[in-house]
Parts: sequence; C-alpha cells; structure tokens
Amino acid sequence: MKFTRRAAFATLSVTTLALATACGSGGGSGGSAGAGMTIGLSVSTLNNPYFVQLKEGAEAAAKELGVTLVVQDAQNKSDAQVDQVQTFTTQGVKAIIINPVDSDQALPASKAAEKAKIPLIAVDRVIKGGTVASEVASDNVQGGALAAVELARAAPNSNVVQLQGVPGTSASRDRGTGFEQGMNSGSIKVVAKQPADFDRAKGLDVMNNLLQAHPDVKGVFAENDEMALGAIKALGDKAGKDVAVVGFDGEPDGLKAVQDGTMAATVAQQPKELGRKAVEQAVHAAKGESVQKVIDVEVKVVTKKNVAEFLK
Repeated sequence: MKFTRRAAFATLSVTTLALATACGSGGGSGGSAGAGMTIGLSVSTLNNPYFVQLKEGAEAAAKELGVTLVVQDAQNKSDAQVDQVQTFTTQGVKAIIINPVDSDQALPASKAAEKAKIPLIAVDRVIKGGTVASEVASDNVQGGALAAVELARAAPNSNVVQLQGVPGTSASRDRGTGFEQGMNSGSIKVVAKQPADFDRAKGLDVMNNLLQAHPDVKGVFAENDEMALGAIKALGDKAGKDVAVVGFDGEPDGLKAVQDGTMAATVAQQPKELGRKAVEQAVHAAKGESVQKVIDVEVKVVTKKNVAEFLK
C-alpha cells in the first residue's frame, strides 16, 4: 500500500509540476529575481484559514519574484508530508519550503532535502533536530506570554482551562511554554489542559467535556483561533460575558469574534508575511546567497480596542 500511494503521488506531482511550470514560464508581471526557478511548498493543512493565508502570502511573493511555486497539502499527515518532500527532491525544484505537520516527524523530510542538496526552509514551525537553511516563524513563546497577561486582565483571580494544539508541534509547545511564563506574573490558575489539535470541531468537543468537569471556569486560552471559536460555541451565552476566551493567530473569524465581544483577545500572527518571507529566503538559498538563519515575524495582541486596525 505504501508503494502504491507513493507511486500515485509521484505521478500526480509530476503532472502538477509540469502544468505549474508551463503556466508560470512567462514569469507573470512580477520581478525576475527567481525567474525560471521552481520551489516546492508543503503545507501542514489547508483546512485552516491561517494556513490558507500563509499559502497566499507565499504565492504573492512567488509571483513578484518570477518563481513557480508548487503547493501540496499534507492534510495534517506527517507521512504524506515526508512523501511530498521526497517527491519534490526528484522533480528539479531549487528549494523546498515546509510547514511541518509535526516537528519531530518532519526529520526524515529534512534528511531527504539534505541528501538531495536542496535548501530547506521551515515556516511557522521548526523541525526538531533537522537541518534547514532558514526558519521563518512568529515568536510563539512571546505570543503565549502575551496571551496569559491578556487573559489575566480579562478574568483576574480565576480558574482557566487551556486548549492545546497538535501534540509534537513546535507552535503548540512554544505557545504553552510562553503561557506558563506569562502566568507567573498574573492571577490566573490553569485547572485543566487538553489537546484539541488546532481544530474547531475538536475545540467544541473538548470544551464541552472540560465544562462538565470544571463548570466554574472563568477563562479559556486556546492555542489557536479555530479551537477558541469551538470553545465559544460550547460556552454559548457565557462567552464574552461570564467566561473570557483568548485565542491565537488573528485569523478572520477570530478577529470577528473579538469585534463581536465573544472573544476577549487574540494574539495575531502575520501568516501572509510568514509565507512571503519563506519564499524570499528560499530564493536566496537556491541562488547560493546568504540567508538569515532565523527570522521572527512580530506578533500583536488584538482586543476590541484595536481590532479595527486588523480588519482593514
């Protein structure tokens, strides 16, 4: 079965790459910094608005630089993502960008790119123990700390619960670490934490379960907006009134929830900027130019007071 799936994927990838190359051969109206260059991008999942925005930022940068960008959706499956990167190495791409499904399980993908001598750029999440030309990510530790401070303001001296992301991802680990650090100077206490895999539906289910065990909670920290939105649905009329919810990402639905008052705050990343900078670094690396080893993209706290600035 494994061979069959890889063979099918390889055939699909060859077709996709050929079509993309044909369509992008003119370089569009963008610049020529990477003219004629093909870059592969493997995204953890496109079933999340945040990563759709990351892809859009990467596509915009590729168009401006005259690069052909081939995008694959790993659908939150680490083995599929490794297959995608391995296939990219056989298709003549000059650089590969990976948004890891799992920071640990992405190591074989890193090794495949290294063996093929193709520069690898990690975006939004790191590869634990892997060799990459550049890491482009938000400061998730700082963001987690900011979330703790904001939740303490919205629900002081209260018990809160924490919805964690996909276990093993650097984003979940770092946001959790930052949240713990931020709580050291606050007045909130985490009485329960549970993974909901960065998923809205799972956030709803997990929050319902946590509410049964802890009906007196006054605050929720969700490590992304999708889980926060699921928690808000579980809370119903309590969201924004009796229970403060703080999310992370600053995706469109999350920003609307902040505007409506059902979400107290979200820590906004800049996914389009992450995608853009990843492509820029990939082009530099492919041309043998110097690249910045670590690029931090700023995070910002969004509340009802400033949400209008982010909805423009």
